[in-house]
Amino acid sequence: MTDRPATWRMPTPKQMAKMAATIGRSAPAKQGLAPDADLPPEYWQALLEDPRAEARAVPSGAALRLSQISQHILRVNCRRCGRVIEIQKADAVRLYGREALWKNVGQRLLDNTCLQRTGRHEEDGCWPSFDMP
Repeated sequence: MTDRPATWRMPTPKQMAKMAATIGRSAPAKQGLAPDADLPPEYWQALLEDPRAEARAVPSGAALRLSQISQHILRVNCRRCGRVIEIQKADAVRLYGREALWKNVGQRLLDNTCLQRTGRHEEDGCWPSFDMP
């Protein structure tokens, strides 16, 4: 550890005056938006015209209800411990109901047999990856 004072990290008054002079010369012509300011209409129009805006119209497999899934076998993987759990759609409907989300069903299946228990709720449990063969 050194005995240098904290002021050695600060620029000298001469250096600060030089930096202030260069900032004043190269100031941007247009100020940015304030955090609470409304975004310009051109921004919103560009978002609406973007072809990717319609890309998420179809929900992912995990967001589907069991009644909307056509596959007979449903599979959920744990990205943390590598386990794979398969369940027949008929069994999942019988246990959790036709309107249950596949995401919730898969998470509950993993949590019921989880091998990764740390005792901290932030770290406990499995990390699901939903597949439908």
